[in-house]
Amino acid sequence: MDDVDREELASFLRRRRSRLTPADVGLPPGVRRRTPGLRRDEVASLAGMSTDYYTRLEQSRGPHPSTQLLASLARALRLTDDERDYLFRLAGHSAPVRHGTDPHVSPGLLYLLTRLDDVVAFVVSDIGDVLVQNRMSVALTGDRASLTGPARNFAWMWFTDLSVRAPYPTEDWDRHSRTHVSDLRATAARRHGDADVTSLVERLLAASPEFAALWAEHEVAVRRADRKRIVHPEIGVFDLLCESLVSGVGEQILVVLYPRPGTDAREKLELLRVIGTQNLSSIS
Repeated sequence: MDDVDREELASFLRRRRSRLTPADVGLPPGVRRRTPGLRRDEVASLAGMSTDYYTRLEQSRGPHPSTQLLASLARALRLTDDERDYLFRLAGHSAPVRHGTDPHVSPGLLYLLTRLDDVVAFVVSDIGDVLVQNRMSVALTGDRASLTGPARNFAWMWFTDLSVRAPYPTEDWDRHSRTHVSDLRATAARRHGDADVTSLVERLLAASPEFAALWAEHEVAVRRADRKRIVHPEIGVFDLLCESLVSGVGEQILVVLYPRPGTDAREKLELLRVIGTQNLSSIS
């Protein structure tokens, strides 16, 4: 049974698209626009879907959208939690549960992220799921926010896939491992009995002897500030400071990596900002 309210869904999407400007979502203004708001192709690109699919939704003739697609649309249109819930109900789905690890990033955090264009910045959940990254973050460490399932959880990948550690000097690995474990221990205590946290810890204990050994040490420390050295294959080592800004919405954290004073990180970040994800080996 198709319980999508197509007319209301189409109207809601059109209205929310019309109220946004390119600056609201970190896009350049581009050429003169005939109508206010974002274009359909811009919303589709931000949500990771085809323009044709999005157009059909706005024309009341689209298919039954999935919850994953709706979550992407909610983020692209900078919807509040209440607006996101309304979108889900119009599309015939129950509103997502707000407690625990909610992947919906608030418009406020997204707004800040679009303004941070000269530093590395991303939003993670309190158990390490990468929710959204700015262009600098993708250029330096790769696109993790577009992944699904365990692959987007940095703690899981750190202990189960050694390729994730490649951008970090080997002498820093033990410190990063301990930081991941002690921060997750603090989260597990704060969200005692929560299924998301319990499941992640149990899977890590079964999959990684390194994690199990560190977990047994009972070190507890909330990650607030840190120093990170990250190796880019073409530009070299970035010596960065890390600041974690905790949001009260869904226990989400805006992480900002900025130049460590007295290093060449500022110049390297400027180069990274200019070239983005281009293949530097092809640049003479």
